[in-house]
Amino acid sequence: MTKYNVFWMALFLLMANLPVQAATATELIFLNWADYMDPEILEEFEQRTGITVKQTYFETDAARDELLVETGGRGFDVAVIDGTSIRILAKRGWLEPLDETDIPNLKHIDPRWRTTHEEAEVYSVPYFWGTLGIAYRQDLVPFAVSSWMDLLKPPEVLNGRIGMISDTRDLIGAALKALGYSLNSTDEEELKEAEALLQAQAPAVRTYNYISLDENSALVNGQVAMSMMYNGDTLTIQEHHDEIAFVLPEEGGNIWVDYLSVLSASTEKAAAKQFIDFLSEPEIAARLAQYVYYATPNQSAEKLLPAEFKSDPVIYPSEKALEKSESYQRLPARTQKTRAAIFSRLVD
Repeated sequence: MTKYNVFWMALFLLMANLPVQAATATELIFLNWADYMDPEILEEFEQRTGITVKQTYFETDAARDELLVETGGRGFDVAVIDGTSIRILAKRGWLEPLDETDIPNLKHIDPRWRTTHEEAEVYSVPYFWGTLGIAYRQDLVPFAVSSWMDLLKPPEVLNGRIGMISDTRDLIGAALKALGYSLNSTDEEELKEAEALLQAQAPAVRTYNYISLDENSALVNGQVAMSMMYNGDTLTIQEHHDEIAFVLPEEGGNIWVDYLSVLSASTEKAAAKQFIDFLSEPEIAARLAQYVYYATPNQSAEKLLPAEFKSDPVIYPSEKALEKSESYQRLPARTQKTRAAIFSRLVD
């Protein structure tokens, strides 16, 4: 064997024993509500793309925003953002602009939901929309629930069995609607009335934490008989107890829209956009709507939904039922400060 051949043989043996550098798998961190994603859909996305998605959960919109403040908007790739927070988070420079170049399936989204909130069309893709109302146990509440006052002025038999939401806008908004005011009220006297109503209710409240949706839920075991709850969540928890019902109060409530956004600090922006586009595919969006029991803003997906889903008044309230309901709007800083003080006196 020549020196030349010996050299190449030695080099071959050396390289054969070197460790192979494995390609780094792409992983996305998805900041989301609990019970707001079908695990099978995440598995399908991974099978199709090789991209894994891990979820981090938040309990309220305020808790999500606090988490983003703590991290400077870092550590997450995709987040579910409520409509009223998009402008604020975008102003901080934390959200990546999105358009049909990034998300081709935006063409399926109803323009109504893209423009409901400021800057939503620039920085996000609508995910779901719904309402906030009252979930209650029909076998434990001795009357037909129809009004916010049923929750805010409960009979003595329900003392200690009321659930509320630890969210400034939702909590104060419910009291304002009960009094016949706008949930976006900036009037100091109206806000004082709302606080007085909530303070009078406080002894009857068991918890200001959002009710869990599993078989151990306080609404399932009867510790809570009536609670503020989002419409689709009520249908989820109804799977564990068929006496649970939902009502959109006659005074109206909040029509909310949740959006999907890419965090500008993400190091996986291309994969994050691919994930949002995947969730916006009509067939995927239709399956996901049926999993979470919420109305989809995806017009093409709606055509794929069963008739009984689209005709369910809890998921798709009639225009008449929504007449007195409102979307949250941006409030002056002074009003936000007043509401924060009310909230802290009630909950903190």
